[in-house]
Amino acid sequence: MPDSGPGEEIQCDLADRAQLRPVFETEQVRAIIHLAAVLPTAAQQNPRLATEVNVQASAQLLELAWQFGVQRVVFGSSLSIYGTYSAEQMISEQARAAPEDLYGAAKLYVEQLGQAYRECHGVDFVSLRIGRVVGPGARSTTSAWRSQIFELLKTEYPCEILLPYRAAERILVLHVDDVAAMLMAVIGAPQTAHSVYNAPCSAIVVGELKRLLEHLNRKISVRLADAVPAGNPQMLDFRRFQNEFRFETVPIFDRLRKAAGK
Repeated sequence: MPDSGPGEEIQCDLADRAQLRPVFETEQVRAIIHLAAVLPTAAQQNPRLATEVNVQASAQLLELAWQFGVQRVVFGSSLSIYGTYSAEQMISEQARAAPEDLYGAAKLYVEQLGQAYRECHGVDFVSLRIGRVVGPGARSTTSAWRSQIFELLKTEYPCEILLPYRAAERILVLHVDDVAAMLMAVIGAPQTAHSVYNAPCSAIVVGELKRLLEHLNRKISVRLADAVPAGNPQMLDFRRFQNEFRFETVPIFDRLRKAAGK
């Protein structure tokens, strides 16, 4: 967040120090919300690029934040740092971290690196562990359902949405607007009590999501597959964030009903 005025955009490659450093030299950067990343499927397909962006660029950003006296760095982490847990286990920030892919491992490393900068250099580094983000506008080729469940609610033509999971499975989701509000709550807080927070989310059962979507619009047909959610917990304790920031999310099913005009 530079002091150069609202709405100004400066584009640069975070992995390119020659592009990034001049931003800090010419702009008074007070706070950073770091969301840049190569996402899970792309990371597995291109591990070199994923390492350059998810790890090396993040390390470079933290180093410059320290050198130029940035007040706070808020990192968009992921629930994938926990790995897979059973459906009955409630996962808090103290739970064992055991990422199962390159993406989750990179998120965990940057969290640990940020903690080191917090302890050694006084950088106010805060990590927000985020679940599956849903809402209109996403252009994911591997998880198109995350945006389709909102974008197709008012369709006038028959359409199909693929949810790749079994009906009885539970997934943790949160709306993109809630994510934005959480990030702004953290960046604007006078101080933070912790360096890691689980982002509040909705635990929804896939079969119930299917029934709701088909009820809200009879033109929608939801097809399920047999995948089991992996790489993320299924029950999350996010009271730390709620209590400190007095934050409540809007349940996903309520958002879907409102978006459908019901």
